[in-house]
Amino acid sequence: MKTAILVDGSFYRRRAQSRLGEKTAEERAQELNKYCLRHLYHHGEIVSSLYRIFYYDCLPMDKKVYHPLLQQQIDFSQSELRTWMHAFIEQLKKKRKFAVRLGKLADEQAQFLLREDVTRKLCRRTLLLNQLKEQHFMLDVNQKGVDMKIGLDIASLAYKHQVDQIILISGDSDFVPAAKLARREGIDFILDPLYNPIKPDLFEHIDGLRTCDSRFNPKWPENKHPSFDDAST
Repeated sequence: MKTAILVDGSFYRRRAQSRLGEKTAEERAQELNKYCLRHLYHHGEIVSSLYRIFYYDCLPMDKKVYHPLLQQQIDFSQSELRTWMHAFIEQLKKKRKFAVRLGKLADEQAQFLLREDVTRKLCRRTLLLNQLKEQHFMLDVNQKGVDMKIGLDIASLAYKHQVDQIILISGDSDFVPAAKLARREGIDFILDPLYNPIKPDLFEHIDGLRTCDSRFNPKWPENKHPSFDDAST
């Protein structure tokens, strides 16, 4: 069986940071590479050959955005995240069989917004306006082109019959039309949500669900040795 692995980069980075902790760009790239390769094994035996790993993401913006609380422009061209991301992408490009697909951020629409839970507190008056702090705001900026690139690659892989199996590492439901197309072409379509909850009706559009590292499970004790082949397909 020949397998293509598609990674929603922003989703993976958020989950990995939350469950596996902060790491350098080189360490995170190595971690992602090793994790993807685990999908080729089942109970310690190789069950698939790797066609390619496709990684989809956007580089951080480099413009200034006005912060309403601080009443000043925040320059994102000097951010630590931007430096880290550039180094991370360069590390992935050096990995064998990695294909990096970069979209763009709709940074012309970027703005700072109050977090949803903060807005609720303000409405309930459990938080007052004069108590607002910088961490109560979040940067709202959308990706452009990432979902389209994922969908196009799934369609291309399916129509050209380049693989027998597609594994998508994502927590988004926007992949459903592409998954249905791939399944109609006879492709085995596996979703890896990294233990992120998914809607029950998504199961009818995939052939299996598998996460290869139990540390992504919120119920997994931090001091327990990880299991690398714990989820069923």
